[in-house]
Amino acid sequence: MKKPTLMQQNRVKVADVICTSRLRPVSEAGVASLIASINETGVMKDAIHVRKKKDGSLHLLAGAHRMEAARQLGWDEIEAKVWTDVTDDWARLIEIDDNLAGAEMNALDTAVFLATRKAIYERMHPETKAGLAGASGRWDATDTMSVASFAASTAEKFGMTDRHVRRLIAAGIKLGPDEVAKLRAAPRAVSLKDLTEIAKINQPTDRYDVVRRLSEGSAKTAAEARRSLQTGASTPVKDPVDTAFLALLALWNRTPAAARRRFLDEAGLAGGADA
Repeated sequence: MKKPTLMQQNRVKVADVICTSRLRPVSEAGVASLIASINETGVMKDAIHVRKKKDGSLHLLAGAHRMEAARQLGWDEIEAKVWTDVTDDWARLIEIDDNLAGAEMNALDTAVFLATRKAIYERMHPETKAGLAGASGRWDATDTMSVASFAASTAEKFGMTDRHVRRLIAAGIKLGPDEVAKLRAAPRAVSLKDLTEIAKINQPTDRYDVVRRLSEGSAKTAAEARRSLQTGASTPVKDPVDTAFLALLALWNRTPAAARRRFLDEAGLAGGADA
């Protein structure tokens, strides 16, 4: 297998770069922040990385937020490093490491990226995969986390603790694309604690129900969602109108009668309710 080669660093047409099959969607806030920086400094700090295939087409490796910022700014061209002799695994690894090293990543995206990075690592280093001779001693008892060598090197590379890396990978391995999409749509950001709780669920239907409850907002945390499954009850979503009404009613009941009558007079409702 040929080693990936940096063919050139030059400007490429924005319209020619194909951006598909990314591990996460671009963040509107991230793009807006990048545009603000470009408007202030007059430059885009880093070049994008693209893969040139044999048919001449250009495919984005790293820099989805930079590409979207360029599109929104109406740029015709963008600075790019163009690579050839690139495998699919190497291409994905560049995307993952670019995001882990430089992007603002939430717990969910970090888990997805690390789990994918682990899978690629094992394909590139098959001797470390669980179940192969000599590998079992480097795995923890559950066989759901990364090989120790991968976890340690990743922790050092990205400034995380080994335990942190393992917990994120464990969650990322369990979650399917549809579950990730649901969690991204949840009204509350999914935390590392939520992901750790989800990673403990071995029954796929139970895990899907927990994910559904989080995505619908009927549970605030994964632990709460699991408890509701165990008791057979679901946590109802509080209606904001009901909440406001009950708060107003409680305040009304604590209000002196003279103040109630004054309020009704001011509102033109005098005689319409028992003061």
